[in-house]
Amino acid sequence: MTKNFNTTLIMRNLMKLFAALLIVFVAASVNAQTPKFGHIDLQALIQIMPERTVAETEFNTFQTELEEILGEMQADYQQKLGEFEQLGEDASEIKRNAKITELQDLQQRMQNYQGTAQQQLQQKQGELLQPVFDKAEETIETVAKELGLIYVFDIGTKVVLYKSNQSTDVLPLVKAKLGLE
Repeated sequence: MTKNFNTTLIMRNLMKLFAALLIVFVAASVNAQTPKFGHIDLQALIQIMPERTVAETEFNTFQTELEEILGEMQADYQQKLGEFEQLGEDASEIKRNAKITELQDLQQRMQNYQGTAQQQLQQKQGELLQPVFDKAEETIETVAKELGLIYVFDIGTKVVLYKSNQSTDVLPLVKAKLGLE
């Protein structure tokens, strides 16, 4: 009976020890898996990246070229309008109608050009800025992985309704990773 009692006592102690170890391991794994969040103002980061400045300069050059072409079209229109006004009342109906048609055609071409130019500007802006955003997002991802973050929120969009002080601001770390100090 003593042998059974000792075995039962040992088994109870082992079970208590096992339960205690299990609680310690569960608590440790819960602490290790506490979600970590970060935040960044993506627009603030983009504004200080030198690649954005280069893209902006190239965009402005492209925009200036488009505006010069439109300016030439407007000057041509003004010249044709002046010619029409100088015809006077002595000009034939055929000549007047030809000038009116020419002015209408030029006006239509300018309107079409403005629409096309606007589309080209939007396309060029996306084409130039996409690599900048891609680089920023890749660096944010790298920093987030290094910090063990599961989410990084863009607080510049004002979509985040609450930000605790426990959230990590990754902007300084991303700036450092990009060499932007």
